[in-house]
Amino acid sequence: MVAVLEEDQMLSLAENAVKEALKKGAAEAEAYVYEGQATNVGIERGQITKTNTIIDRGLGVRVIVDKAVGFAYTNIIEGQKAIEDTITGALSAARASKPDQDWNGLPEKRPYVTAEKTYDPRILEFRSEGLVDIASSMLDAAVSVNKRVFPIEGGAGAAYLASSIANSNGVIGFDRGTIMECSLAAVAKEGNMVTPVCFEFNAGRACDVNPVWVGKEAVRLAVSALKTKRIKTITTNLILTQFALQELLHFTLMNAVKADNVQRNQSPLQGKLDEKIASENITIYDDGLMASGLRTWAFDGEGTPHQKTTLIEKGILRNFLYDNYAAKKEEKESTGNASRAGYLSTPSIEATNCHIMPGNKTSDQLMNEVDDGLIIYYLQGAHSSNPVSGEFSVVATPAWKIRNGKIAHATRGVMLAGNIFEVLKNVSAIADNERQIGPLVAPWILVENVRVIGK
Repeated sequence: MVAVLEEDQMLSLAENAVKEALKKGAAEAEAYVYEGQATNVGIERGQITKTNTIIDRGLGVRVIVDKAVGFAYTNIIEGQKAIEDTITGALSAARASKPDQDWNGLPEKRPYVTAEKTYDPRILEFRSEGLVDIASSMLDAAVSVNKRVFPIEGGAGAAYLASSIANSNGVIGFDRGTIMECSLAAVAKEGNMVTPVCFEFNAGRACDVNPVWVGKEAVRLAVSALKTKRIKTITTNLILTQFALQELLHFTLMNAVKADNVQRNQSPLQGKLDEKIASENITIYDDGLMASGLRTWAFDGEGTPHQKTTLIEKGILRNFLYDNYAAKKEEKESTGNASRAGYLSTPSIEATNCHIMPGNKTSDQLMNEVDDGLIIYYLQGAHSSNPVSGEFSVVATPAWKIRNGKIAHATRGVMLAGNIFEVLKNVSAIADNERQIGPLVAPWILVENVRVIGK
């Protein structure tokens, strides 16, 4: 990676942009400075095929004039003219916009808590050669396990991310972090049988990914998906792994707990605070300060401190997720859930590390509780779930039949249909094997009475 911007450079750029915006006539102003550097190595058809490095730096400016909001951005942060042009563009956008009567000001200054285990300086020194070694180790591990398996795509990557923010209410902050990851997707072939794609990955904030485990696990899943049998349509018990949970919850529950969706009557949880919406086995936090969390930072996309927010406590809905705008509409404080796509966008509400609390059973013990059921790893079609009602219809690709606590065989052509909130009410047990997939940190969960459509 090339030399990164220093903290004082990024803070000075943000502060000066705010001052300039106020001079030019903004009633309020906010400046967000972002730097991202990422190096990636790609795998295609079992071969390391490409290496690339991306460096992205920029400034986003949000201004308010007579309660009208304007935004503009630039990826040119050296030289005053580009910055002044960006501010002028934001002001022009605000003056051309209608006043927002629900606008109640930018965030106020609040103290930050240092995010833990989110930055590893070794990643800044990582070069593409090191990532090639990681990808090679992953491929070698996969090929050595079983000759019936064919890696089809994957890769390894290392990234450095930093942001600074300032606004006219005195908010000022800087944070930086690192991420390293590796992933592999594979299929197994035997005769005329080809399995669905089976995927595994390892990601974290430190320079310690395990490519050998990723390679072997992708192979294990692919081989176990051979020799499938069809099942009949039935209402049965399911173990949902983290991959399946992430797909289901991302398009349903995670949208339902966003305060702006609640305010727009686009959430089935409207009016249900302090009511039971899930099994008492379910407790969920949104924890933007979780040590080593993939979405852990000191502050959110508008400078509000990250925090730990209780969403569901033993099945009871306790809170929604707020950014500054939605919170002030209800005379509340933001929960620190304003998210940005770098410097390119204004903030919107998103979860940070959505943490389903683990239970006290091992994964084997959870399996042993299933006399007859399925374990689900991957889903297709979750994006078509109805975020307002929570209804879903998805394909499990693949799933495995459980009989007497053991995996009996793989299945094919299995569909799951239902409502995510009914699924959450029917969670009967939770394992202790939590891991993070995207924003979700979760263990396996056992769900009773799910409609499974076979052939």
